Amino acid sequence: MSSPLPIGKRAIVVGAGPGGLMAAEVLASAGWTVDVYDRMPSVARKFLMAGRGGLNLTHSEPLDTFLARYGTGRERLEPAIRAFAPDALVAWAASLGVETFVGSSGRVFPQAMKASPLLRAWLRRLGDLGVRFVPRMRWLGWGEAGGLIFDGPDGRVALPAADATILSLGGASWPRLGSDGAWVEILRARGIAVAELTPSNCGYAVGWSDIFRERFAGEPLKRLAVRLAGASEGSAVKGEAVITEEGIEGGAIYALGPVLRARLASGPVTLDLDLKPGMSADELAAALAKSRKGDSLSNRLRKAAGLPPVAIGLLREAHGRDLPADAALLAAAIKAVSVTVTAARPIERAISSAGGVSFDEVDDGFQLKRLPGTSVVGEMLDWDAPTGGYLLQATFSMAVAAAKAAIERA
Repeated sequence: MSSPLPIGKRAIVVGAGPGGLMAAEVLASAGWTVDVYDRMPSVARKFLMAGRGGLNLTHSEPLDTFLARYGTGRERLEPAIRAFAPDALVAWAASLGVETFVGSSGRVFPQAMKASPLLRAWLRRLGDLGVRFVPRMRWLGWGEAGGLIFDGPDGRVALPAADATILSLGGASWPRLGSDGAWVEILRARGIAVAELTPSNCGYAVGWSDIFRERFAGEPLKRLAVRLAGASEGSAVKGEAVITEEGIEGGAIYALGPVLRARLASGPVTLDLDLKPGMSADELAAALAKSRKGDSLSNRLRKAAGLPPVAIGLLREAHGRDLPADAALLAAAIKAVSVTVTAARPIERAISSAGGVSFDEVDDGFQLKRLPGTSVVGEMLDWDAPTGGYLLQATFSMAVAAAKAAIERA
């Protein structure tokens, strides 16, 4: 993006994560003077941490399928995502010299499989556009004259009112990286409805036996399907999970997060895990029946059913050590492993958080109706999405939409 001649407009962006940086780029590219304030000593710390696992930027699935992942948030997010869609995000990364590829799951990653090269190129661009970064500044709210107030290394700083303010302060997950949810009470004090921040894309507590926990904590469960006990098979989510000391987590579990959180408000929730979703019960029973005479039960499960030790351990954790020898009964047990979760793990260890500013509080450009000139983007709003590139994509798209709306209002 090339910057036109300055037009005398000034914006303040609070929060130097991906939403704040994208809003800053759009505004600066339109000739605005942009200052980005952040309470941390360096930018995009959570973004960099996410990049350690590959930096899942977005997803390659058809856009209508992609949009359905946002559940109840789809209606309000859809215009922004359609305006800055996954292909636009991929093109933007390419404009920074960062090529991407589509993984076997359809997820889109940078070729380097990490965030740091993209962030370095992005900061160079922002520097060329004249964006100024002001670190170690905690936002405290607004002063009497309408400007923002910060607490910095040298004490309190009061700024003059800007032409536009973009707030991109994240939720409350991984607070040591910058997003601690302190903004909630600041906005509530202004009469803005903010739903309680709760953990999303997080692990859930399970009361494992000591033997199972000690042997299998940290082991992945690959290629399984998960659904709420009693729900239709069509509602099952396929993916992977990981056994932890405290319970279970992973993509297949995260996808059930919204309904799990709602059900847990009334008590423990039982999940049914299908350890062989690629085979019907009859196919699995037929494979188990062909086991060689004299094979131990563990060998039958390992060779005929293709179950790794962690899956066999989980099968026994759910059904007891004395599993049925009958092939049909054993197949049925493999296809229905009950796991009872009792609570979400703490928000401090969640990948993201749900809750936040009600969409009723913002207009179509994410401007706060009660505070004209101030917009909120990203996890600050009350929406939810599973992992898979949906979180970053929506955050980028909202930031572009909010910045463009601010430019149009000026």
